[in-house]
Amino acid sequence: MNPEASGAEDRIWTVPNALSLARLLGVPVFLWLVLGPKADGWAVALLMLAGFSDWLDGKIARAWNQTSRLGRLLDPLADRLYILATLFGLAMREIIPWWLALAIPLRDVMLLGIPLVLRRLGYGPALPVHFLGKAATANLLYAFPLLFLAHHPSWYAEAAGIVGWSLAIWGTGLYWWSGVLYWVQVRQLTSEAKRLKR
Repeated sequence: MNPEASGAEDRIWTVPNALSLARLLGVPVFLWLVLGPKADGWAVALLMLAGFSDWLDGKIARAWNQTSRLGRLLDPLADRLYILATLFGLAMREIIPWWLALAIPLRDVMLLGIPLVLRRLGYGPALPVHFLGKAATANLLYAFPLLFLAHHPSWYAEAAGIVGWSLAIWGTGLYWWSGVLYWVQVRQLTSEAKRLKR
């Protein structure tokens, strides 16, 4: 890798990283809105803003050539924390059952061993995020605001509930499927490493 490209990868102060950091700082605010004053309108607005900034930081990173190692860590971390915070808030408010709130974190627990295997094989700490994982995250991030809206008596509650639950179920299924595919990739890398040692 040439020194210029390496320096670009090590950048910290970029617009996409600032957006990801702002999303991270919004997680405790979101939880407080949901569990404290139960200001669901503001909580849904914050979720929507977080979803938009998630799309925007990726767009800016590619358009302005501001991708970085830190960005590749912050972006999925912010997504996962929003998902976990939302699941916890929805379950505490009894909007979703606890089995759904636990199904998604259990998938992440299933992946905890992957960085150790990759380091042992001499690869980076994580596999590249594939389309299925991104689709799963998008489904879940769209589902949560709709599930909040479905919980309030209004003319749109039934439609929000139907679409929200559809996205939540699809998102959970895709989330687990992507987790299985990550382990399939690790198995392939392990087999390749063993083949090269022969």
